[in-house]
Amino acid sequence: MLELLDIRRGDTVLDTTVGHAGHARLFAERLGREGTLLGMDVDPSALAVARRRFSEYPCRVDLCQANFSRAREVLSEVGIQQVDVVFADLGVNSAQLDDPSRGFSFQYDSRLDMRLDPSLETTAADLVNRLKERELSDLLYFNAQEHASRRIAKHICRARKEARIVTTGRLVEVVSRALGVDPLSRKSKTHPATRTFLALRMAVNDEMSALDALLEQAPALLKAGGRFGVIAFHSVEDRRIKNDFRKRKGQGIYQLVTKKPVVAQADERRENPRARSAKLRVATRLA
Repeated sequence: MLELLDIRRGDTVLDTTVGHAGHARLFAERLGREGTLLGMDVDPSALAVARRRFSEYPCRVDLCQANFSRAREVLSEVGIQQVDVVFADLGVNSAQLDDPSRGFSFQYDSRLDMRLDPSLETTAADLVNRLKERELSDLLYFNAQEHASRRIAKHICRARKEARIVTTGRLVEVVSRALGVDPLSRKSKTHPATRTFLALRMAVNDEMSALDALLEQAPALLKAGGRFGVIAFHSVEDRRIKNDFRKRKGQGIYQLVTKKPVVAQADERRENPRARSAKLRVATRLA
């Protein structure tokens, strides 16, 4: 990633998903005293961790709580017109996924929440219990390509008539019953509720609209020769990025650095199984 983004001393980098600063600290090490790192994230608890980790870095660091759909606005607020690198690592980070109180994972029985930004009003439980059957089915299919969306939506609507679905464990139980699968003795490596949880999280956080906004803004954010890198974790996101990059290549705006997405090699997947679905695409802004 560092090689493809070609971050240099003195550059200005916008990390739109700074999280716990895993990527951002690597960027900062290359920027030196002359460089600037701007970090955005919707999760205030993640930003608090990032601020602690950036206490000793020499480059200028500005961190703010904001969705990356507001990237242009954030740059304007700090007095910067364009940057050398824009980076986004989509989805949730491991700390968010492993925190039972956030309700992102089907591995824990917890409150069905899924908000990246805790100030958002709508939770996953609200959607599961409020949406009509057809709306739920469409959400599951279009956000996560869940081909059993109608069957799952029907079982959810039937189950919530008995009692409101408010925990991740209860949702897993309903989805597993709809698919006729026991999640504890499944043959497939993929948990039966994976796509349902993904679709709900994307809806709660309006992730597709935010991604579309970032893709639309990116050319104006980048200097000539600037690099735009995005890591996606499922095909719905990756297809949007691929199509946007190709469209702008045809318009003479981008040159593709990665003709195909870069994926984790076998050794990395063994060390970090969550990297198995990651796809990195990079483009360069032409003059």
